[in-house]
Amino acid sequence: MRTSKVVFICLGNSCRSIMAEALARHYFREKVAAASAGISPLGFVVPQTLEVLAEIGVSTAGLRSKGMEEIDFRACHLVVNLTDYPLKNLLPFTFPGRLLHWPVFDPYGGLLDDYRRTRDSLHRLITQEIDAAILSAGS
Repeated sequence: MRTSKVVFICLGNSCRSIMAEALARHYFREKVAAASAGISPLGFVVPQTLEVLAEIGVSTAGLRSKGMEEIDFRACHLVVNLTDYPLKNLLPFTFPGRLLHWPVFDPYGGLLDDYRRTRDSLHRLITQEIDAAILSAGS
């Protein structure tokens, strides 16, 4: 049974937040409902994003680029802002959870190694920094 819902937000929902969603699903399995969205979604997931996730055995099934309007923020326990853009005014006033601002490098348009560095940064963020916040938010 899932105990928490976490949403990762980036600009285009094609690289960073998609990676974070997939990594959270991979590491937290049924304990957390992970989702992602973009402030201004591109509408597609960059192939390099999928490639670097597959390299480490993380499933990419069901990942798609979407906007914040598709997220029910009233059901979220934690929103993680992976951009430098302030999100507070973009969230509905009914958002009951916690907003964590944690900018991560955007690899869009870069080399495959840029995507790997972003993936590795997100891996550390999720497994070392957010783990306790996500799990305690749903308690």
